[in-house]
Amino acid sequence: MADVRDHAARTGGAPGIGVPGYAHPLVAAAEWEALARPGAPVHWAVLNVDNGPGVRPDPHCLEAAGRIKNAAARARAAAHPGAARAAAGGRLLGHLDLAHGARSASELLAEARAYLDWYLVDGFLLARCPTGSASLPRVAVLTTALRELAESPHLVLGHGRLPHPGYAGTADQMVTFTGAWSEYRWSQAPAWTAAHPPGRFCHVVHGVPRGHLDEALRIARWQGAGTVYFTDRTPRPAPRDDIGGQSDPYASLPGYWDEIVSRIGRGVSE
Repeated sequence: MADVRDHAARTGGAPGIGVPGYAHPLVAAAEWEALARPGAPVHWAVLNVDNGPGVRPDPHCLEAAGRIKNAAARARAAAHPGAARAAAGGRLLGHLDLAHGARSASELLAEARAYLDWYLVDGFLLARCPTGSASLPRVAVLTTALRELAESPHLVLGHGRLPHPGYAGTADQMVTFTGAWSEYRWSQAPAWTAAHPPGRFCHVVHGVPRGHLDEALRIARWQGAGTVYFTDRTPRPAPRDDIGGQSDPYASLPGYWDEIVSRIGRGVSE
């Protein structure tokens, strides 16, 4: 653990926010509008129309995507060097569900092309990405093919837990923790993660109490995670007619969105 802490201390700086995917803009308008506000340190936000791009362009998603893209363009056009980091928007990523390796590359690439054609995404979150060494070659082939579809797409592997170290060389970032605060606060990062910069790792945590935000941010820094998403929301039983079983804790804004934006923007002391 000492190696990881030394690595995080050397890098310094505060993490940014990676939004794993809000609900459809028609029912989560405030959430999508918040991502385009000036000053939100958003690294990326995921657009998931219908567990993928859907069968045709969605006008509400087009509007939400346009606001985020415009915010990012304003940041790039800003005068001072730090503006792109400080401005809202960041990258817009399309959601591709790998189903733990069960889906074919051709099907996933077709969805990626639809995201690029309709929503002009900047990259992709590869959700439910495998973690074992046996699946590594197939994921590497897929990420290589995705990079051939667009100029420098940002690729995030959504493992949700620590994968085989070899995955670190196949994408720009990896989500190495997705889960509850009760697990995260006692988690540790293995020594091999210290060989990579914090920009390589992302943590997504639900059920984080407002009073523990500073602690959560410190854990992320100590474990070398450069992109985080913390929320006080928790999974709840879904309505009877919803076969999904549980509601998504990441579908709506955290109750302390403005506070976490402020804390990440100014950094948290060690």
